[in-house]
Amino acid sequence: MKNISTPLLNWYSHYKRDLPWRHTKDPYKIWLCEIIMQQTRVAQGLAYYNKFVERFPSPSALAKASEDEVLKLWQGLGYYSRARNLHAAAKSMKGKFPSTYEGVRALKGVGDYTAAAICSIAYNMPYAVVDGNVYRVLSRVFGIDTPIDSTEGKKQFAQLAQEQLDQKHASDYNQAIMDFGATVCTPQTPQCAGCPLSKQCIARRDNRAEELPVKEKKTKISTRYFHYIYAVQGDFIYLHKRGAGDIWQNLYELPLIETPTEEKPKVAWLKGAKLAEAGTLKHVLSHQVIYGTIYKVQLPPSVKLPSEFIKIKSADLKKYAIPRLVQKLLANIKKI
Repeated sequence: MKNISTPLLNWYSHYKRDLPWRHTKDPYKIWLCEIIMQQTRVAQGLAYYNKFVERFPSPSALAKASEDEVLKLWQGLGYYSRARNLHAAAKSMKGKFPSTYEGVRALKGVGDYTAAAICSIAYNMPYAVVDGNVYRVLSRVFGIDTPIDSTEGKKQFAQLAQEQLDQKHASDYNQAIMDFGATVCTPQTPQCAGCPLSKQCIARRDNRAEELPVKEKKTKISTRYFHYIYAVQGDFIYLHKRGAGDIWQNLYELPLIETPTEEKPKVAWLKGAKLAEAGTLKHVLSHQVIYGTIYKVQLPPSVKLPSEFIKIKSADLKKYAIPRLVQKLLANIKKI
């Protein structure tokens, strides 16, 4: 069988990216990095990593924070369940990050990939990582057509990744193959000409690089229509805290009416007050496309909103963690 570890380690020694979490073996900081960087570009996640390390330098500091504070610091990064899991996991550590694979894997929000990444990078334990970059590199070099989202594919790639792992240099090898997939063996227009694996890469030989890896399932996308009401009453506005069972759990938002189509909302508690529409934005999530529209309304002092809404000073809005879509829509309010 081909072995790709030596050329990858040589490539990594010359071309690895200079990132702050590569200057530490602190498992807590590496864990923060791995959670923040899930489904996130390094350019975007780097600022969040630095903010979290500065504000929460230890598991105890993170555990003592309120969930609202954690979500506020996470605001704009998306996939907020990661932040809630991060907070819950910190509380379960009781001040000390676990030092075994089993202990790390048991943390809330940590799966096989994250546990392998943390344990190999922080402790040099011989666990191979398998993420999107690794799937892409292995499927192309070895010419594997098995769908990566199938049970058979997951098992096949996990076994192959473990076979390729340089167990004495697990930390560097895992970081090398992930960096390589992110910067050289990219999803579109991979840099095959200067690739250190090009001579043994079946996808390059057969001109199939952009066909691999293969997925068998297509994500079903749903469309939703959100109508937000920026209800002003003197120096105050109203917010609502989202509950469980849907996106953006425990984040704050403006009063929301969801409609099944693009129809205009009917709001009983406005009692005929005139809505001024301030714009619509399209917001794309992994499984949903949301069309968000924001309206502004001036409420007389006599109007009382339902008890589910909280009344805050408009100047205090910046203290609350709100979804990115609401942030963008609020910018339109200034235009009217």
